Amino acid sequence: MTKTDLHKLPADLKKALDSEKQVLALWKDITPLARNEWICWVTSAKQEETRRRRIEVGLDKMRKGMRRPCCWAGCPHRRKDS
Repeated sequence: MTKTDLHKLPADLKKALDSEKQVLALWKDITPLARNEWICWVTSAKQEETRRRRIEVGLDKMRKGMRRPCCWAGCPHRRKDS
């Protein structure tokens, strides 16, 4: 993975991560690919309410130690047809 493959951390997700020491520690420990998947999962939401909910759910999953969003097809940029 190159630096150009890394997604920019959106302000709303950064604020949420910064608000919880435990979650931020996990965020810093996961791979760049895993971070990209969390970012993509949040930013791929079509509605603002879905995006907010995904941030809340994501924080809850990270509190429980999950390092990647579960049951999601992955970032669209990783698909062969994109």
